[in-house]
Amino acid sequence: MDINKKVLLLAIYKKEENESFKDIVLMLENSRVFSLKEGKRLLKELKREKFLNDSGLTIKGLTKAKEIENEFKL
Repeated sequence: MDINKKVLLLAIYKKEENESFKDIVLMLENSRVFSLKEGKRLLKELKREKFLNDSGLTIKGLTKAKEIENEFKL
């Protein structure tokens, strides 16, 4: 998994309850992590790989996000 996809998955894991996936992508775009187009592509990939569904993180996504969080803590 590339670093941008990891950052996006972790941001979704840490998002506030009232934030949408689009809000997260826009926030990361404003931080110059990636472009809006790239963010949308990564979001689609995460959904296709079953890390996300329309309501949020799947169990697979939650597990991976926790792994990524621990990886970034090191």
